[in-house]
Amino acid sequence: MQQPEQIDAPEANEIVVSEQVFSALASRFHAQMQRGPSSDEAQALLDQYVRSEVLVREARALGLDNGDGVVRNRLVQKMAFLMTSAAQSAVPEDAVLEQHLREHASKFQTPALVSFEQIGLPEDTLDVDVFLASLNAGEAPPQDTIPSMLQPVVNNAGINQVDGSFGRGVFAQLERAPIGQWSGPIQSGFGVHVVLVHEYIPAQTPSLEDIRDLVLADWRSALADDLRAAQEATLLEAYNVSRPNADTLQSWIGQ
Repeated sequence: MQQPEQIDAPEANEIVVSEQVFSALASRFHAQMQRGPSSDEAQALLDQYVRSEVLVREARALGLDNGDGVVRNRLVQKMAFLMTSAAQSAVPEDAVLEQHLREHASKFQTPALVSFEQIGLPEDTLDVDVFLASLNAGEAPPQDTIPSMLQPVVNNAGINQVDGSFGRGVFAQLERAPIGQWSGPIQSGFGVHVVLVHEYIPAQTPSLEDIRDLVLADWRSALADDLRAAQEATLLEAYNVSRPNADTLQSWIGQ
Protein backbone atom coordinates (compact mmCIF):
# COMPACT_ATOMS: atom_id res chain seq x y z
CA MET A 1 0.00 0.00 0.00
CA GLN A 2 1.41 3.37 -0.97
CA GLN A 3 2.25 5.53 2.03
CA PRO A 4 1.56 9.25 2.38
CA GLU A 5 4.43 11.68 2.37
CA GLN A 6 5.34 13.43 5.61
CA ILE A 7 3.26 16.60 5.76
CA ASP A 8 5.81 18.66 7.67
CA ALA A 9 9.60 18.52 7.73
CA PRO A 10 10.55 17.01 11.08
CA GLU A 11 14.05 16.37 12.30
CA ALA A 12 15.93 13.67 10.39
CA ASN A 13 15.53 11.19 13.23
CA GLU A 14 11.95 12.15 14.10
CA ILE A 15 8.79 10.55 12.72
CA VAL A 16 5.54 12.37 13.41
CA VAL A 17 2.30 10.48 12.87
CA SER A 18 -0.04 13.41 12.50
CA GLU A 19 -3.77 13.52 11.94
CA GLN A 20 -3.09 14.43 8.31
CA VAL A 21 -0.98 11.31 7.89
CA PHE A 22 -3.67 9.16 9.47
CA SER A 23 -6.36 10.72 7.29
CA ALA A 24 -4.40 9.76 4.18
CA LEU A 25 -3.94 6.22 5.46
CA ALA A 26 -7.59 5.91 6.43
CA SER A 27 -8.73 7.24 3.04
CA ARG A 28 -6.72 4.59 1.21
CA PHE A 29 -8.03 1.91 3.57
CA HIS A 30 -11.60 3.05 2.90
CA ALA A 31 -11.02 3.01 -0.86
CA GLN A 32 -9.88 -0.61 -0.66
CA MET A 33 -12.26 -1.97 1.99
CA GLN A 34 -15.29 0.30 1.48
CA ARG A 35 -15.34 1.09 5.20
CA GLY A 36 -13.30 2.87 7.81
CA PRO A 37 -10.67 1.04 9.90
CA SER A 38 -11.41 -0.40 13.31
CA SER A 39 -9.23 0.55 16.27
CA ASP A 40 -6.99 -2.47 15.78
CA GLU A 41 -6.79 -1.87 12.04
CA ALA A 42 -5.97 1.79 12.58
CA GLN A 43 -3.15 0.84 14.93
CA ALA A 44 -1.88 -1.61 12.32
CA LEU A 45 -1.97 1.14 9.66
CA LEU A 46 0.11 3.40 11.87
CA ASP A 47 2.56 0.60 12.66
CA GLN A 48 3.00 -0.11 8.96
CA TYR A 49 3.45 3.59 8.21
CA VAL A 50 6.15 3.97 10.84
CA ARG A 51 8.00 0.86 9.64
CA SER A 52 7.76 2.03 6.04
CA GLU A 53 8.95 5.54 6.93
CA VAL A 54 12.00 4.09 8.68
CA LEU A 55 12.86 1.91 5.68
CA VAL A 56 12.28 4.75 3.20
CA ARG A 57 14.66 7.03 5.07
CA GLU A 58 17.28 4.33 5.43
CA ALA A 59 16.95 3.48 1.73
CA ARG A 60 17.40 7.11 0.78
CA ALA A 61 20.41 7.35 3.09
CA LEU A 62 21.94 4.48 1.13
CA GLY A 63 21.20 6.26 -2.14
CA LEU A 64 18.78 3.61 -3.38
CA ASP A 65 16.46 6.27 -4.82
CA ASN A 66 19.12 8.13 -6.82
CA GLY A 67 18.16 8.69 -10.43
CA ASP A 68 15.24 6.28 -10.76
CA GLY A 69 12.35 8.15 -9.13
CA VAL A 70 11.03 5.07 -7.34
CA VAL A 71 8.05 5.47 -5.05
CA ARG A 72 8.01 4.67 -1.35
CA ASN A 73 6.83 1.10 -1.75
CA ARG A 74 9.67 0.31 -4.12
CA LEU A 75 12.16 1.70 -1.62
CA VAL A 76 10.62 -0.41 1.11
CA GLN A 77 10.90 -3.48 -1.11
CA LYS A 78 14.55 -2.74 -1.81
CA MET A 79 15.33 -2.33 1.89
CA ALA A 80 13.44 -5.52 2.75
CA PHE A 81 15.42 -7.38 0.08
CA LEU A 82 18.73 -6.08 1.43
CA MET A 83 17.80 -7.11 4.95
CA THR A 84 16.67 -10.63 4.00
CA SER A 85 18.87 -11.56 1.04
CA ALA A 86 21.31 -13.37 3.31
CA ALA A 87 18.57 -15.83 4.25
CA GLN A 88 18.15 -16.97 0.64
CA SER A 89 21.74 -18.21 0.45
CA ALA A 90 21.94 -19.73 3.94
CA VAL A 91 22.61 -23.49 3.96
CA PRO A 92 21.68 -25.01 7.34
CA GLU A 93 22.79 -28.40 8.61
CA ASP A 94 20.37 -31.31 8.31
CA ALA A 95 19.78 -31.24 12.06
CA VAL A 96 18.43 -27.69 11.75
CA LEU A 97 16.07 -28.70 8.94
CA GLU A 98 14.96 -31.79 10.88
CA GLN A 99 14.06 -29.58 13.84
CA HIS A 100 12.21 -27.15 11.57
CA LEU A 101 10.27 -30.06 10.07
CA ARG A 102 9.31 -31.33 13.52
CA GLU A 103 8.24 -27.90 14.76
CA HIS A 104 6.18 -27.16 11.64
CA ALA A 105 5.04 -30.66 10.73
CA SER A 106 1.49 -29.53 9.96
CA LYS A 107 2.77 -27.51 6.98
CA PHE A 108 4.19 -30.58 5.30
CA GLN A 109 1.82 -33.38 6.29
CA THR A 110 0.04 -35.44 3.70
CA PRO A 111 -3.72 -35.31 4.37
CA ALA A 112 -5.61 -38.08 6.13
CA LEU A 113 -7.60 -40.28 3.72
CA VAL A 114 -10.60 -42.55 4.19
CA SER A 115 -12.31 -45.18 2.02
CA PHE A 116 -15.87 -46.18 2.93
CA GLU A 117 -19.34 -47.26 1.91
CA GLN A 118 -22.46 -45.49 3.10
CA ILE A 119 -26.19 -46.11 3.19
CA GLY A 120 -28.69 -43.36 3.88
CA LEU A 121 -31.43 -44.28 6.34
CA PRO A 122 -35.08 -43.23 6.16
CA GLU A 123 -36.13 -40.72 8.80
CA ASP A 124 -38.52 -43.26 10.37
CA THR A 125 -35.80 -45.87 11.02
CA LEU A 126 -36.60 -47.08 14.54
CA ASP A 127 -33.60 -49.21 15.48
CA VAL A 128 -30.27 -48.42 13.87
CA ASP A 129 -28.55 -51.12 15.96
CA VAL A 130 -30.79 -53.83 14.48
CA PHE A 131 -30.12 -52.47 11.00
CA LEU A 132 -26.36 -52.52 11.64
CA ALA A 133 -26.50 -56.04 13.05
CA SER A 134 -28.20 -57.32 9.90
CA LEU A 135 -25.61 -55.65 7.67
CA ASN A 136 -22.70 -57.01 9.71
CA ALA A 137 -24.30 -60.48 9.52
CA GLY A 138 -24.04 -60.25 5.74
CA GLU A 139 -27.65 -59.44 4.93
CA ALA A 140 -28.40 -57.12 2.03
CA PRO A 141 -29.78 -53.69 2.96
CA PRO A 142 -33.55 -53.35 2.71
CA GLN A 143 -35.09 -51.69 -0.32
CA ASP A 144 -36.38 -48.67 1.62
CA THR A 145 -32.99 -47.07 2.19
CA ILE A 146 -32.71 -43.52 0.90
CA PRO A 147 -31.69 -43.26 -2.74
CA SER A 148 -29.54 -40.21 -3.36
CA MET A 149 -26.96 -38.71 -5.65
CA LEU A 150 -24.32 -39.24 -2.97
CA GLN A 151 -21.71 -41.82 -3.85
CA PRO A 152 -22.40 -45.15 -2.14
CA VAL A 153 -18.66 -45.96 -2.24
CA VAL A 154 -15.92 -43.37 -1.68
CA ASN A 155 -12.22 -44.21 -2.02
CA ASN A 156 -9.14 -42.37 -0.75
CA ALA A 157 -10.99 -39.16 0.06
CA GLY A 158 -9.65 -36.35 2.21
CA ILE A 159 -11.54 -34.00 4.47
CA ASN A 160 -12.23 -31.47 1.72
CA GLN A 161 -13.78 -34.08 -0.57
CA VAL A 162 -15.83 -35.80 2.14
CA ASP A 163 -17.10 -32.68 3.91
CA GLY A 164 -17.60 -30.96 0.56
CA SER A 165 -19.93 -33.75 -0.57
CA PHE A 166 -21.62 -34.83 2.67
CA GLY A 167 -21.40 -31.73 4.87
CA ARG A 168 -19.03 -30.33 7.46
CA GLY A 169 -18.05 -32.69 10.25
CA VAL A 170 -18.65 -35.98 8.42
CA PHE A 171 -14.94 -36.69 7.94
CA ALA A 172 -14.35 -36.30 11.69
CA GLN A 173 -17.12 -38.84 12.37
CA LEU A 174 -15.58 -41.28 9.90
CA GLU A 175 -12.20 -40.92 11.64
CA ARG A 176 -13.80 -42.32 14.81
CA ALA A 177 -15.62 -45.18 13.08
CA PRO A 178 -14.32 -48.76 13.42
CA ILE A 179 -12.55 -50.31 10.44
CA GLY A 180 -14.10 -53.26 8.61
CA GLN A 181 -17.61 -53.24 10.05
CA TRP A 182 -20.82 -51.30 9.54
CA SER A 183 -21.30 -48.61 12.16
CA GLY A 184 -23.22 -45.44 12.83
CA PRO A 185 -25.33 -43.49 12.84
CA ILE A 186 -23.36 -40.81 10.97
CA GLN A 187 -25.09 -37.44 10.66
CA SER A 188 -24.56 -35.56 7.41
CA GLY A 189 -26.13 -32.57 5.74
CA PHE A 190 -28.50 -34.98 4.01
CA GLY A 191 -29.66 -37.04 6.98
CA VAL A 192 -28.52 -40.15 8.83
CA HIS A 193 -26.20 -42.80 7.40
CA VAL A 194 -24.55 -46.03 8.39
CA VAL A 195 -21.03 -46.54 7.10
CA LEU A 196 -18.50 -49.26 6.46
CA VAL A 197 -15.00 -47.82 6.68
CA HIS A 198 -12.61 -49.98 4.66
CA GLU A 199 -9.44 -48.01 5.32
CA TYR A 200 -8.28 -44.93 7.18
CA ILE A 201 -4.83 -43.50 6.50
CA PRO A 202 -3.88 -40.85 9.06
CA ALA A 203 -2.03 -37.68 8.15
CA GLN A 204 1.67 -38.35 7.83
CA THR A 205 4.79 -36.20 7.85
CA PRO A 206 7.18 -37.14 5.04
CA SER A 207 10.86 -37.64 5.78
CA LEU A 208 13.27 -34.78 5.25
CA GLU A 209 14.85 -36.62 2.33
CA ASP A 210 11.52 -36.64 0.49
CA ILE A 211 10.72 -32.93 0.92
CA ARG A 212 14.12 -31.33 1.54
CA ASP A 213 13.56 -28.49 -0.95
CA LEU A 214 10.19 -27.57 0.58
CA VAL A 215 11.57 -27.59 4.13
CA LEU A 216 14.64 -25.56 3.10
CA ALA A 217 12.48 -22.94 1.37
CA ASP A 218 10.21 -22.65 4.41
CA TRP A 219 13.18 -22.42 6.79
CA ARG A 220 14.74 -19.65 4.69
CA SER A 221 11.42 -17.80 4.62
CA ALA A 222 11.17 -17.97 8.41
CA LEU A 223 14.78 -16.83 8.75
CA ALA A 224 14.12 -13.90 6.42
CA ASP A 225 11.13 -12.86 8.53
CA ASP A 226 13.23 -13.00 11.70
CA LEU A 227 16.07 -11.02 10.12
CA ARG A 228 13.71 -8.36 8.80
CA ALA A 229 11.92 -7.97 12.14
CA ALA A 230 15.20 -7.73 14.07
CA GLN A 231 16.74 -5.18 11.71
CA GLU A 232 13.58 -3.08 11.58
CA ALA A 233 13.54 -2.99 15.37
CA THR A 234 17.19 -1.92 15.42
CA LEU A 235 16.61 0.83 12.86
CA LEU A 236 13.52 2.04 14.70
CA GLU A 237 15.59 2.64 17.84
CA ALA A 238 17.33 5.53 16.08
CA TYR A 239 14.06 7.45 15.63
CA ASN A 240 11.82 9.40 17.97
CA VAL A 241 8.28 8.50 16.94
CA SER A 242 5.42 10.81 17.84
CA ARG A 243 2.08 9.08 17.42
CA PRO A 244 -1.44 9.55 18.79
CA ASN A 245 -2.61 7.76 21.90
CA ALA A 246 -5.57 5.40 21.73
CA ASP A 247 -8.16 8.07 22.60
CA THR A 248 -6.88 10.54 20.02
CA LEU A 249 -6.74 7.85 17.36
CA GLN A 250 -10.30 6.83 18.20
CA SER A 251 -11.42 10.43 17.73
CA TRP A 252 -9.76 10.52 14.34
CA ILE A 253 -11.51 7.30 13.35
CA GLY A 254 -14.87 8.76 14.32
CA GLN A 255 -14.51 11.83 12.13
